[in-house]
Amino acid sequence: MLILCVATAAQAQTFPGYNTSHYAGVHAIPFNPALGAGTRYRWDVNIVGADVKAGNTYIRALKSSLLSGEKLVRNVDYFPDSNATPSQKQYAWGSADLMLPSVLYSIDERQSVAFTWRVRGSAWGGGAQTTTTNFFMLDYPNPRYFDQTFADEYGAAFGHSWNEFGFSYSRVIKDQGDHRWKAGITLKYLGGQAAAYGVGRDASFLFEDRTKADINSGQFFFAYDEGQDDWDKDNVMANFSPFQNPGIGADIGVVYEWRPDNDGLNTIHEGGDWNPDADTWKARLGVSIVDIGGIRYTKSATSANLDMRGQDIPVNLLNKRKEESIRSWTSRLAGMFTPLETEDNFYMNLPTSLNLMGDYNIDGRFFVSAGATVALNGGKKDDNKTTALTQLQITPRWESTYLGAYLPFQVNRFGQADAGVVLRAGPLVIGSASIFTNLFRETINHADVFVALRIIPIRFNKWSWDKGNGGIFRKKRNQLGCPDI
Repeated sequence: MLILCVATAAQAQTFPGYNTSHYAGVHAIPFNPALGAGTRYRWDVNIVGADVKAGNTYIRALKSSLLSGEKLVRNVDYFPDSNATPSQKQYAWGSADLMLPSVLYSIDERQSVAFTWRVRGSAWGGGAQTTTTNFFMLDYPNPRYFDQTFADEYGAAFGHSWNEFGFSYSRVIKDQGDHRWKAGITLKYLGGQAAAYGVGRDASFLFEDRTKADINSGQFFFAYDEGQDDWDKDNVMANFSPFQNPGIGADIGVVYEWRPDNDGLNTIHEGGDWNPDADTWKARLGVSIVDIGGIRYTKSATSANLDMRGQDIPVNLLNKRKEESIRSWTSRLAGMFTPLETEDNFYMNLPTSLNLMGDYNIDGRFFVSAGATVALNGGKKDDNKTTALTQLQITPRWESTYLGAYLPFQVNRFGQADAGVVLRAGPLVIGSASIFTNLFRETINHADVFVALRIIPIRFNKWSWDKGNGGIFRKKRNQLGCPDI
């Protein structure tokens, strides 16, 4: 089932460190759709953007070996954490998010609409103890583990890829004195491309030798969508259809802004700059729930729920044979064990998560933000799901109209801490939340990178650069001595 999952590409924040910027435009919509209201841009167009992440808790690899293209050798090129606490859970994850042509349009200073087109893939595996992981990863079947009973209550792998058309509406819902509230919603039309899962529960097994094994208890549930039986390996793009396996999804969000410097005169246009009042807040808070929903798939005929109990099971029959298809292999496995009741379809949940955000405006150019993504479906109950990676992030940043620099510091649920950098120069955004720390590590076990090319309004005149401190708009208020509201 891990092989099936790798064929698709845990999803956390997309464009981390930059996605909560007041210049993020359409790139902020996936994090919190309310961020589209009262934006700095009259319009913003994403041409193409990509965000890729991968990591694990069990294996570290030499950076030089990963780039060599050669076959990796254990304890030379990569190093398993085989001495970890036996009961410690081990995990692996990966994701790819491709944002295709997307657009944000501000109807006025209070409301906006957006269309986003994303192709996404996510894989997640783990939950097994270190002892179980060692058994399968260290020269399986390894004689040192013969005549030992291994017991583990849970281990799983999930893979999912899908197309996503998002339609968003954001608006200021209340603006009174120092306080402004925004809300937004995104409705998504989903097209499922591939999905698979494999879950083992309450397993207890013993390998007598290289040829025979006893499975004293355990259940295994696995399925993949029937479309993968006809997968065209020679022409991968021929398998893509944005309207197959339809589903529905949604994002909802709210943002509060504290605006003690508000002059009560509403917005004005300074030298043609759109909505200069957009970032006159001193602090703001945001909360959103994203990736609500999922996609229903028809199971392949070889999918099954199995009671795995058996004695003197031939070990060689469990392995996938050379040149054997996935369908033939899983069909043969299903015939070796007792089938349990199963349905002919399954519902694959999206990586539903709670996003929290806090942002403080230091002086109009310098900001510091804190954000968290909390996975809402990371438990053991649901066998068919895609799960997000829970993490916390703090990002100091400097911004002007066309330039920005961001320094994200983050830590995930596994205690992996990182520092990175993001740069924005006109239409180009490029960054990584882990590049600084990985540059100074000899071995790595996780990494990420993202890049985006966009079209934004650019006006070359004497007022086209952000003056900081709210520009002349706020200066006029101070000179006039207008009272606070």
